[in-house]
Amino acid sequence: MINDKLPKLWYGGDYNPEQWDAATMEEDIRMFKLANIDIATVNVFSWAAIQPSEDTYDFSRLDSIIERLTQDNIYICLATSTAHHPAWMAHRYPDVTRVDYEGRKRKFGGRHNSCPNSPTYRKYSVELASRLAERYSSHEGLVVWHISNEYGGYCYCDNCAEAFRGWLKERYQTIEALNKAWYTSFWGHTFYDWAEIVPPNAISEEWAGNRTNFQTISLDYRRFQSDSLLVCFKLEYDAIRQHSKDVQITTNLMGTYPELDYFKWGKAMDVVSWDNYPSLDTPFSFTAMSHALMRGLKGGQPFMLMEQTPSQQNWQPYNSLKRPGVMRLWSYQGVAHGADTVMFFQLRRSIGACEKYHGAVIEHVGHEHTRVFREVTELGNELVKLGDELLDSRHQSKVGIVYDWENRWALDLTSGPTIDLKYVDQVHRYYDAFFKHNIQADMISVEEQFDKYEIVVAPVMYMVKPGFAEKVEAFVAGGGTFITTFFSGIVNENDIVTIGGYPGELRKVLGIWAEEIDALLPSQSNEIVMNEQYGKLNGTYSCNILCDLIHSEGAEVLATYGTDFYKGMPTLTRNAFGKGDAWYVATNGDDAFLSDLVETIIDQRGIKPLVEPVAGVEVTERVKGEHRYLFVLNHNAEEAKVNLGDIAGVDLLTDREVSGEVQVPQKGVMIIKR
Repeated sequence: MINDKLPKLWYGGDYNPEQWDAATMEEDIRMFKLANIDIATVNVFSWAAIQPSEDTYDFSRLDSIIERLTQDNIYICLATSTAHHPAWMAHRYPDVTRVDYEGRKRKFGGRHNSCPNSPTYRKYSVELASRLAERYSSHEGLVVWHISNEYGGYCYCDNCAEAFRGWLKERYQTIEALNKAWYTSFWGHTFYDWAEIVPPNAISEEWAGNRTNFQTISLDYRRFQSDSLLVCFKLEYDAIRQHSKDVQITTNLMGTYPELDYFKWGKAMDVVSWDNYPSLDTPFSFTAMSHALMRGLKGGQPFMLMEQTPSQQNWQPYNSLKRPGVMRLWSYQGVAHGADTVMFFQLRRSIGACEKYHGAVIEHVGHEHTRVFREVTELGNELVKLGDELLDSRHQSKVGIVYDWENRWALDLTSGPTIDLKYVDQVHRYYDAFFKHNIQADMISVEEQFDKYEIVVAPVMYMVKPGFAEKVEAFVAGGGTFITTFFSGIVNENDIVTIGGYPGELRKVLGIWAEEIDALLPSQSNEIVMNEQYGKLNGTYSCNILCDLIHSEGAEVLATYGTDFYKGMPTLTRNAFGKGDAWYVATNGDDAFLSDLVETIIDQRGIKPLVEPVAGVEVTERVKGEHRYLFVLNHNAEEAKVNLGDIAGVDLLTDREVSGEVQVPQKGVMIIKR
């Protein structure tokens, strides 16, 4: 549990008092106390101020900031400032800046412009982290370390090229093994020396939009760059641990961000934290899925909601205000799915540069008489009331949905069969189908143990890594239900096709094989025609994007295609395997199909919804000891009536006893302890 020193849901966010004078900071602290803000993330972008030259460090301003905040019992999330190197470093040591995708050497500017394989960057970032840890590790106000900020971006410089070759040597051992894994006999790409290998970018193998001539080199470069940035995190982590033995260490992730394999990163972090920035029109089930994904990075451990805006973003195409009640609602949505903190970017709006129009607790007007501050204060009062009630409570889900970054990379890089196939969208469609039935689902890695779930879903499992098929077979044989979809089981971890018929290594457990895959134009569709009613599945449904042409090898055929030359071929199958069953969905069915499919399977498994579903109302549950905490969140613009069934308890936000049918106000929240 991260909240030992401050045993409540932490409330606060990013604070940059170095942008202001002392009088402004005093006024800020006065308002923080009004809002019950009790944690501030400081020093995120202060490297240039702390280290004005190679051998000079000045911690005096940071000392005063930390001392002043802790005087008023505002605890410290201390960042290392290494997300942006100082200008002098780029000027004196050109190796520190990146080479971009187009092969251009970057100058100083922006952020995330440090090459992860630069000896200069690694030297000075580790030194800074070490000095910070040595200076502040025993400070009573320190509650968590925050390394860098929102890691991301790739580099294609000579240092990265050389490090990539070293990474490849470790992975493949010999150049012959690499040639085999990469299938370099195609287009005469055979390598005879490691030095012949160059990074895949716009001046070698790739072009815009994840297009590449050789998928495996591009796939491996993404693995390598994710690993390279992770090495930088680990180097700072180790430097901090030399001095700070007990305080937990994190860095802020970004949900379904495509460039880093967060399941690897989660293993290296003491606690996961992430930044949640949905748009006004982002489906709230997608935000829920993102929270669940962050929770899943460490096997269900609670996470930190490190950043969200109190009002609006500044960087999206349309930066809408959060309507009244939405900030509170979305904050509790994070808590409902595993957050043990509620934190914002930012606590006071900056007045210059690119984030001056990004929302803040304290707006440009500079006082507490704003709608945003009133809402922040009301939420702060509620979090004080909740105290440590919810801390370290966990989720008990019967459904696990597999998410894999390397599978996503491979799908993005593949040269077919359609540009309309989007991995994250497909995963979300299945998460959303369970979500709308009030069935809680975990987001899990391919390495997760399946036996704690009754249902495991792996949408578009294009890449099957070693051991995955055997794990699926054992899970199903032991009584589990496995669901996968079209374009699954196609390639191995090197993006090389598994021959012998799709879905490759999953063919045995699914009891089918596919010989062709038809890609439909956006204007085209086909039909899923049920042979007869099966559970809730009945009649005809629409489908699009891809259609696998499959044959049964023992699987029960429940539905067939309705049109085209493959009319009558299977489109939905169920294969009894040991004590369980494996389902194959051969096409992209419409929402009605997915809803009926999920309801059919949960009915067969005897899995009941937490409460009966109501459109626009989200329900999830956290468990702690003998107590269960049911979250009811009304995303509608009007009041909703929810039947709690046999659930009765106390709403922790109002202290009212609740049971039976309850009325939840528009954008309202209930947390029912039972």
